[in-house]
Amino acid sequence: MNTQDRKTSELHWLVRPATIRLLWRGGLPILAVLTLADLLLTPHPYFGIDGSFGFYSWYGLLTCAVMVFFAKGLGFLLKRGDEYYGDDRE
Repeated sequence: MNTQDRKTSELHWLVRPATIRLLWRGGLPILAVLTLADLLLTPHPYFGIDGSFGFYSWYGLLTCAVMVFFAKGLGFLLKRGDEYYGDDRE
């Protein structure tokens, strides 16, 4: 076993490149099928916009993006400098 194979086998299974590739290749078709299934269902919209095609797909994506940007902004506002806790060498 070469060094690269050993390093890859020591990684957690969720961070291995092969696993990430497999999750993408399996997840995207599932998302596509679930979005296309919206064509077979009769929507009963409450607000009007929730009856649009793929509403739950694009709404989930938009909501996730907003949460990520909010968390990044919050982290920028709340982060402390490296010297916040003082020098550990005392």
